[in-house]
Amino acid sequence: MVEPYLVPAGPAQSAFTEKKSRFLTDLFVVETEAEARARLEEVRRREHDARHHCWCYRLRAGGLERYSDDGEPQGTAGQPMLAVFQRAQVQNVLCVVTRYFGGVLLGAGGLTRAYGRGARDGLEAAGVAVVRPWTRLEVPCPYRLYERARLLAEACGGVVTGADYGADVTLSAMFPRAAVADFQTQLRELSSGAFAAADRGEELRAFPVDRQEARRIAEKIAAGEKDF
Repeated sequence: MVEPYLVPAGPAQSAFTEKKSRFLTDLFVVETEAEARARLEEVRRREHDARHHCWCYRLRAGGLERYSDDGEPQGTAGQPMLAVFQRAQVQNVLCVVTRYFGGVLLGAGGLTRAYGRGARDGLEAAGVAVVRPWTRLEVPCPYRLYERARLLAEACGGVVTGADYGADVTLSAMFPRAAVADFQTQLRELSSGAFAAADRGEELRAFPVDRQEARRIAEKIAAGEKDF
């Protein structure tokens, strides 16, 4: 069984200026070390006149973690960046923070804060998605109950992926395995037993989650929970 895990919802960029130094963040979803290295080289070529390209990545395969200060004082860049993704329990991520030096020294503490901020800003811009086995359910229901069925699916942790409109509506939604039984029970109550959802099997997929849900899932992963 594949345990749920968190990844960036997509690639993202962010930027800020600190004491005349410009920090640019590039964040990518990657699955292999070769892919991470290739993306890093893309950034280096694009921002070829920058002084530093500090980076980190976390890969689910093999639990691989790597980072680099790229000429900044040891421990002031790559490690603070990596810690952001470790705390958030986010994997399959490459983060590159490029610094254009502005002539003002930031000191070790200032650099640590700046590179950590670059990673946090990049992750916030990207958003977070949960990868897990999702059960696909199809719900045939009359039009008069469609909106209530849709709201019920979302309230039970489902993601509505579509609807087919005919004599009745067939709502399609993806559910975490642990949420299926509760949805089926409440659906029977909603319809007074007139209809039930059809199970169309499982798929391993990533769906974005909001910040609060991402934090909740990260806490469960950190606690060693496997089925939620």
